[in-house]
Amino acid sequence: MAGSAWGKLLEELYQMLWDAFGPQGWWPGETPLEVALGAILTQNTNWRNVARVMAGLKDAGLLNPLALRRLPEAELARLLRPAGYYNVKARRIRNFLLFLGRYQDSMARLAREDLDTLRPSLLALKGIGPETADSILLYALNKPTFVVDAYTFRILSRHGLLPEACSYEELRQLFMDHLPQEVPRYQEYHALLVKLGKEFCRPQPRCEACPLNGWPEARN
Repeated sequence: MAGSAWGKLLEELYQMLWDAFGPQGWWPGETPLEVALGAILTQNTNWRNVARVMAGLKDAGLLNPLALRRLPEAELARLLRPAGYYNVKARRIRNFLLFLGRYQDSMARLAREDLDTLRPSLLALKGIGPETADSILLYALNKPTFVVDAYTFRILSRHGLLPEACSYEELRQLFMDHLPQEVPRYQEYHALLVKLGKEFCRPQPRCEACPLNGWPEARN
C-alpha cells in the first residue's frame, strides 16, 4: 500500500476512534516516576492490581527512586505481590532504578536525553521490552514514539490492514512514518486503540456494535 494511502487510513482510524470515545487522558499515574514504574508492573496483569501496589508504596512513603533502590530485593518483591510475577518484577524495577541512578534519580534529567539515545538504553535493560520502553518514553518522558500492543495488532489485522508477518518494530514505524510525530497525538491514539480493544475488539469480537464496523469500505 502506498504511503499516502496508509497515512489517510491511519488518520481516518484516529478520527473515528476520537469521535466514538473522546479523549482518554492516559497514562494512569501522578508523576513521571509512577508512570514508568506502572509501565513495568502492568506487564501480564491489569491496572487495578498495579494501582494497589502503587497505593501501598505511596502509603509507605516509598515512591521515590532512592527509597525503592535501598529496599532489599525480597522486601521490594513482597510489596509488588499484588501485581503478580513479583520476584521478576522486583528485579526489573531495580534494573530501571539503577539506570535512573545514572541521572541522579531524576526523571527530568532522564527526559533531557533525546529519543535516539534513550530508547536503545531502555531496551538494553533486562526485562524492558519494546512495548514497556515505548510506554515509558511516550507517557513518562514525553518522547514521540508510538506504543504498539496486542490490541494494535488485533485491530489492524481484523480490518485487513496488517502487513503479513509484521513485527513490533515494523508496525511502530508504520505509524511513525505516516503520522505527524506529536506526543499528544501518539498518546491519545494508543489509548483509543486500547479502549476499542477492551470494549469491542476482544478475542470474541463485538463487531456489530463496534464504531469501526464496515471500515474501511474499500482499499483498492
